[in-house]
Amino acid sequence: MVTLQWLADHLGNHLVIIDCRFSLPAADLGQQQYDSGHIPGAYYLDLNRHLSSAVQDHGGRHPLPDWSKFVDHINCLGIQSNPQTPVVIYDASRFAFAARLWWMLRYLGHKNVALLDGGITAWTEAGLPLSQATPDSQGGNFVPQPQVDWVVDIDYVREHKDKSGVIVIDSRSADRFRGEREPIDPIAGSVPGAVNYFWKDISTDAGLLKSPAELASHWQSINDTDEIIIYCGSGVTACVNLFSRVVAGKPMGKLYPGGWSDWCSYL
Repeated sequence: MVTLQWLADHLGNHLVIIDCRFSLPAADLGQQQYDSGHIPGAYYLDLNRHLSSAVQDHGGRHPLPDWSKFVDHINCLGIQSNPQTPVVIYDASRFAFAARLWWMLRYLGHKNVALLDGGITAWTEAGLPLSQATPDSQGGNFVPQPQVDWVVDIDYVREHKDKSGVIVIDSRSADRFRGEREPIDPIAGSVPGAVNYFWKDISTDAGLLKSPAELASHWQSINDTDEIIIYCGSGVTACVNLFSRVVAGKPMGKLYPGGWSDWCSYL
């Protein structure tokens, strides 16, 4: 994490800032918000256009992107691999979309990446400056080093979910986890045997991350687990839980990016 003060003090330095605002019900809203005003120097990456690939019959609503195309995008932001360019990511949704990009960059081996605590909501409430200028495209030399064992598919989940020492975590709200409500996918429910850790529980209502000690306590009941697989509806907010585990000093766990939207497509 970085604080508002840290980022304000480092504007204009050699770092890349990325705005990831997005709205699932209104896919163009994030771009519109960025155009209306963003943290000075920030680029914009869109969940649908940049952080996902095309939806297929299976694979979920936000499949991971074609990595070569994604690397092209981040090279245009000037992100370097050697030395690693500092990257700061923010959104306006309690890390929902910023954490997805954080995980993607970490997956590709870029460790010098942080989220802005409180996002742009806290930034604007603090009276810090906004800009409508879009920074110029840059040239990067990003060299991806995929951590292929960080990702699992539906076959892996089916095979491992009932094994001793394996816990599957559903990151959605409790009512969606219990199948009482499903506003997005055609079928309600959850992966059999999964447990529920709602992604919003790692932050305050104001969108500030809870302390490492609070997060460590949040995850304490599964400390002795051998393997953790985390999913949500489509591999987005699951990344908030993955991020919080890293901040808590816990093993991150694996991402099932297809999530419930992939799982239920086979039902």
